[in-house]
Amino acid sequence: MDFGKNTPQQPGGLKQRFVSALLYCTGEMQQLHTHMQDKFFPLQLVEWVLRGISCVILLNNPLSGALILAALLLESPWQALLGMLGLLASTFTAIILGQDREEVSSGLHGFNGMLVALLMGVFSSAGDWYWWLLLPVCLGGAATTFLSSSLAPVLDRWDLPVSVFPFNTVILLYLACTGTSNPYFPNHPAQPPGAPENTNHSQLHVPQLLQGVVLGVGQIFACGTVGPSLLILGAVFLFSPILAVYALLGSGISTMAGLSMSVQHSFLYSGLSGFNGALGCMVVGVFYILNWRTHLLSIANALLSAYTDIALSNLLGVLGLPASSWAATLTGTLMLLLTGKNLKEYRIPTGKVASPEQNLHSHKQWSAANTNATDV
Repeated sequence: MDFGKNTPQQPGGLKQRFVSALLYCTGEMQQLHTHMQDKFFPLQLVEWVLRGISCVILLNNPLSGALILAALLLESPWQALLGMLGLLASTFTAIILGQDREEVSSGLHGFNGMLVALLMGVFSSAGDWYWWLLLPVCLGGAATTFLSSSLAPVLDRWDLPVSVFPFNTVILLYLACTGTSNPYFPNHPAQPPGAPENTNHSQLHVPQLLQGVVLGVGQIFACGTVGPSLLILGAVFLFSPILAVYALLGSGISTMAGLSMSVQHSFLYSGLSGFNGALGCMVVGVFYILNWRTHLLSIANALLSAYTDIALSNLLGVLGLPASSWAATLTGTLMLLLTGKNLKEYRIPTGKVASPEQNLHSHKQWSAANTNATDV
């Protein structure tokens, strides 16, 4: 054989392989998911866990999950351990209960458990490496699976996702039960964002405010430093560049909303004012085909999530309880219930949700097929 004839094509071939490998790592990585179906259970579990991590921020990509896990380890190894334990507890509970295998393998029964575990660690005043905390982490993770399994048949009637209703419910009940003076599981009280602050009337630091927009994405995983937050943003970008833009847009809008309500500067700078808006904006980006109407809807949902979060945080903060992501969960659910004709036709069924790019591509193919059928 004359191998010399293939030499001029090698650069193009390498470039093509690089592009193909890059595209393989984006989106849902469905080829990998199919490839893992007949592998040993421990290998399958690794993929399920990584997808579960990414599902926290509306992704479904194991490499994105790996990047987020690296961010959690960089932020706090103890927090990463708690998050993984909560995720495993909820995942194994789903397996024991006999939940749908495809849902389990996609991480849909793991992310609520992870969020509960992370928030238990954040609000615990016993410090890091307090091993007794592992008990409520496991129980809380398992409880989210029971709750999601109960809510799913009800919400399916309206084609609504369970979302993070289980997480918000379980963490609120846990913190209300334990309180700040519990001898075994003491917690820090949550501070309302509207509480008076000595530095609240000082000059606003714009660089810190911009940093807070990035941290708003990291705060979805209770990460309050720039490095891990950038890693998490990179994980979103790997899954979907459009969704990464929406995450920053929503966080920025929510931060501006907090500024308009004169919330404490510490909430603005730390990203605590931004994460509900980021989630609210991303929900519309995931569940609707991208166009100018749905883009405006995503901005509206970010604003509504932000102001709802401020209101709920002030109300629950009086009791020392956090509003968590109740705002984004409630407003996102309301947005998915909209029945206007111009929006309903762009609503993606819950079971067919993919990356915004894939959703847009599928919609264009469907529209082209319908046009051709009409012409015939």
